[in-house]
Amino acid sequence: MLQTNFVNHTFENPLMNASGIHCMTVEEMKELANSKAGAYVTKSTTLKERAGNPSPRYVDVPLGSINSMGLPNLGIDYYLDYVSEAQTKTETPIFFSIAGMSVAENIEMLEKIQASDFHGVTELNLSCPNVPGKPQVAYDFDLTEETLEKIFAFFTKPLGIKLPPYFDLAHFDQMAAILNKYPLTYVNTINSVGNGLYIDVDKEQVVIKPKDGFGGLGGEYIKPTALANVRGFYTRLNPSIKIIGTGGIRNGQDAFEHLLCGATMLQIGTELHKEGPAIFERIASELEDIMEVKGYKSIDEFRGKLRSITD
Repeated sequence: MLQTNFVNHTFENPLMNASGIHCMTVEEMKELANSKAGAYVTKSTTLKERAGNPSPRYVDVPLGSINSMGLPNLGIDYYLDYVSEAQTKTETPIFFSIAGMSVAENIEMLEKIQASDFHGVTELNLSCPNVPGKPQVAYDFDLTEETLEKIFAFFTKPLGIKLPPYFDLAHFDQMAAILNKYPLTYVNTINSVGNGLYIDVDKEQVVIKPKDGFGGLGGEYIKPTALANVRGFYTRLNPSIKIIGTGGIRNGQDAFEHLLCGATMLQIGTELHKEGPAIFERIASELEDIMEVKGYKSIDEFRGKLRSITD
């Protein structure tokens, strides 16, 4: 019932972790591989190992989470060695996420992946709002196009990009016009909603240390924005560019809504952090229950078929 076709592969279900959650170490990724997730993605990596921002840098809050992680990771060689080996031992597909500190670093990492034995999907994170002093490439449309032009001059393996949220319909139009020029496998939307602020009233202070408390919001807070971005790009991108919906997925209904807006795969972050890998089995079961009540036998029967009010 939940089988999903994506990148010439049939996934048992469309559920994945969001990069950064439960994927820092080999041990965590093995737990994802052994869970009911349809696929999983590595921690977004840089060329060299990074300690990230000072703690506390991630806090669960009542309607979601706030974080300013600063891209802690163990470096590209650690993750590339893992995925190259794991792809031969598991049937669970693996996505490889990179998030360089500069365009040049992203190019260097993609060259390394191109030359490697890894034959899965690479996810290029163009939305890293939690690195102090570093702007997001995806909010600079000219730089985004320049970056993609350089990448597709040499990169021939499947590539998707992760985007921040957009809030203006004109920006959907502008970004989609750029993305449609390139043979992208997918767009992952959205990353966290940047620069939120959460306050501990008892202490009269912020709850995370980096950036004076400013951090990316995740969870229930951001689902309406995530759904809008999924829908915005689904209706504007070439059909060959699939959508991964990310943001605010806590239960089967949330998953159904993302799929209805046009997503093909779904990534879970905040709620996975709170609940652990058992969440995939729960959400898959809840999604199946919803589909059964509605009479759907496959996701393709309703994917992207969100109705507008026309009367």
